[in-house]
Amino acid sequence: MNVQVSQHNRHRVVVIGSGFGGLFGTKALRRADVDITMVARTSHHLFQPLLYQVATGILSQGEIAPSTREVLSSQKNARVILGDVSDVDLAARTVTSRALGRETVTAYDSLIVAAGAGQSYFGNDHFAEHAPGLKSVDDALELRGRILGAFELAELAESDEERDRLLTFVVVGAGPTGVEMAGQVVELAHRTLRHEFRRTDTREARVILLDAAPQVLPPFGQKLGEKTRRDLERLGVDVQLGAMVVEVDEHGIEVRDQDGQRRRIEASTKVWAAGVQASPLGAQLAEQSGASLDRAGRVRVNPDLTLPGHAEVFVVGDMMALDDLPGVAQVAIQGARFAAKRIMARLRGATPSEPFRYVDKGSMATISRFRAVVQLGRFRFTGFFAWLMWLAVHLVYITGFTNRVTALMHWAVSFIGRGRAERTTTAQQVFARRALARAGDSEAEDRADPQIGDRAAARSENEDEDEPVGARRSGRSAA
Repeated sequence: MNVQVSQHNRHRVVVIGSGFGGLFGTKALRRADVDITMVARTSHHLFQPLLYQVATGILSQGEIAPSTREVLSSQKNARVILGDVSDVDLAARTVTSRALGRETVTAYDSLIVAAGAGQSYFGNDHFAEHAPGLKSVDDALELRGRILGAFELAELAESDEERDRLLTFVVVGAGPTGVEMAGQVVELAHRTLRHEFRRTDTREARVILLDAAPQVLPPFGQKLGEKTRRDLERLGVDVQLGAMVVEVDEHGIEVRDQDGQRRRIEASTKVWAAGVQASPLGAQLAEQSGASLDRAGRVRVNPDLTLPGHAEVFVVGDMMALDDLPGVAQVAIQGARFAAKRIMARLRGATPSEPFRYVDKGSMATISRFRAVVQLGRFRFTGFFAWLMWLAVHLVYITGFTNRVTALMHWAVSFIGRGRAERTTTAQQVFARRALARAGDSEAEDRADPQIGDRAAARSENEDEDEPVGARRSGRSAA
């Protein structure tokens, strides 16, 4: 076990997570007399709202997920360690993280918990095998492989039924992510790929947007939701509302309509964009502090974002529940900056009492190229002007000048022209997640029954002794 000790006798701040909350909280403390340790399960800062553009070949993952170390390289009071946080001990004031079997314990004086949220399948986690979410770079690359691979397989299809199934794409969830994803899959099929296949007319691709809710984009209000639905349908998206998903398998999806009738949609590619669940760390914090959780697993915090009974612990972003604030980037950014100011004020000996006040900077979503919807206070914008607003805002929040320039160039290629520069896919992207899950299950079985692991090891040793090395290598090459 590796115990991290501060080299200076300064106030120790630990930040959990490298998303918007974690990164902006760390940067807000850049001039403070503190030692900051960011603990994150990935080595990059992810601009999650643009993941759908990675999945549909517009942007590369590097443009929306720069190295956290590079971003913080000039901030001398901050260090980054890789690890999946498994335990927070509020009494001992320590954070335990693990990376490839190595356990690290980091002590803190102040803690900012910004671990974010994952995809929620509403108690049907087995859906994930055939309907990936869109919460990580891995998710986006897997979906890119599945989407583009479906067109490739459709070119090889030997029957109309098989081709129709391969050319049917179902997006579950009509929130901003679902709307943006559905719109881009249609544009990919209708504009980018239309001249590239000989036996397949990609314009025949069917994109279905499903949601159990009665409208598209519920947070945007009924008027904008209805306008978005009409725009999607004109684009070619089949919008089906009041349809609840009840089963997902490799070749399709079953839904139950409002009248109780069940029906099946044959589709090889499914995208899950419905629902989020806060990090499991929320349950740990609640159990130790006596705080309660909401239905999404978010911690109900004090008005100043602290954990009840623990003024040194701040919970921000998708992990906090306060005043029905939405799980959007601005809530995380503003919350993290507020927590940083609180920490600095306490170091000066001040005892601020004002609560966190969120400033709503609006919501926006793209429908397709040159079409978007924007809600800014009581103002509503749609169409090309809204799309320009979306473009400007997202360009500002992309981290790094180089990434902004390359993103702008890729947008020009994709939106003004027809091309998509990031269409490279590999089998590993598509199948690695399931292979890792199976490996994890096997490892768990080995731990539960050591004899299983011993027998597997013995078989491996026997194979090594009996089989020539050259034969094994050539076998792998042939595979």
